[in-house]
Amino acid sequence: MILLSKNPYEQFPHIVTDEITLRKILDSDLDNLFEIYSNENLFKHSPVMLKKNKNTVANMIGHFERDFHKRKSIFLGICLNGEPNNIVGIAEMFDYSNEVNMITIGYRLNNKFWSKGIATKTVKAMKDYIFNHIGINRIQAFVMPENIKSQNVLQRNGFNKEGIIRQGYAWKGHGVVDLILYSLLKSDTEK
Repeated sequence: MILLSKNPYEQFPHIVTDEITLRKILDSDLDNLFEIYSNENLFKHSPVMLKKNKNTVANMIGHFERDFHKRKSIFLGICLNGEPNNIVGIAEMFDYSNEVNMITIGYRLNNKFWSKGIATKTVKAMKDYIFNHIGINRIQAFVMPENIKSQNVLQRNGFNKEGIIRQGYAWKGHGVVDLILYSLLKSDTEK
């Protein structure tokens, strides 16, 4: 019997599937990270602001490590297994609640890699890790109603649309927004 920690911050994740790897973001990933964070297309539906300065993005790499140790968030680089040193996107786990046994996920992919199933595989890898290696019961994600691609990624992974949170969040660069809440329970995957 495997004892699950129920604490996503006990060990930094390194998640490997048949096709992708979710790994720690390193200083050597700066060019790929800057390409992602400076791409307007990737932030139309995101609370994160576009970064136009490479030094700002370089500082973020250190903040990812700090935020993990502060038990605030986990940022992982998404890599194709054939190119493990080339980050094509970012996977996030944050807002962990020990009381509810729940975590929120997010993801963004360089648009050069859209429509290849990578986001769907990334969410599946996170889902499997969160449920089967950590033992968290509920995963949730918030999506702007206009972001159909992201909704499709969640639906392909079995997430349920719980409803629209009307004018319930202030997102940088967007003001007060409507968000669709999606969730998946461990028991949903066992049916």
